[in-house]
Amino acid sequence: MRRRLCLVGVGLLMLSGCGEDPAPAEPLGPAPKVVRLPASAAGGACQLLEYQVVEQAIGTQFEVSAASRHGRTDTCVLRAEAAARPELALSVTPTTADTAIFADEVVPSGGKSVKGLGKAAYQSAVAAAKGSGIGVEVGWLTGDKRLASLRYTFPTGADRATADALTPKLVALAKKIDTSGR
Repeated sequence: MRRRLCLVGVGLLMLSGCGEDPAPAEPLGPAPKVVRLPASAAGGACQLLEYQVVEQAIGTQFEVSAASRHGRTDTCVLRAEAAARPELALSVTPTTADTAIFADEVVPSGGKSVKGLGKAAYQSAVAAAKGSGIGVEVGWLTGDKRLASLRYTFPTGADRATADALTPKLVALAKKIDTSGR
């Protein structure tokens, strides 16, 4: 009997606290200020990009940057905070290739020559891959013996005319990135 009364007593104690509203939390002060780091803060190839320069050149605003290194290749990807596309990717890798090798081995089929960028350069349309839209790529051989590639990938549903309109803007951005001379 005593055991039952103890259990009933514990149950009543638990129920007695359920009807009360919790005390409101004390404010901790003003909300923290969000600090947006520059794209270059990610390191790697992102050191060659800044959000404002990209936005002025191609008209797309990005908020997130991520850098990676695979072997001797440095990459940087820029994206919007809330969406996977559009995406801007820059890759840079050292090379021993000269302009002849670049033209024969690097320029993709259908790539068009670009004047005034590095020692040699191309622009090319990129077909849509699963989960992404079409894209545009600008690749070049820098004056300091590096292969660079700048690729813009659209969200699904973008048409080729939209990509073609972006191509000269992407070339202009590549020229701003390439400060190596010829």
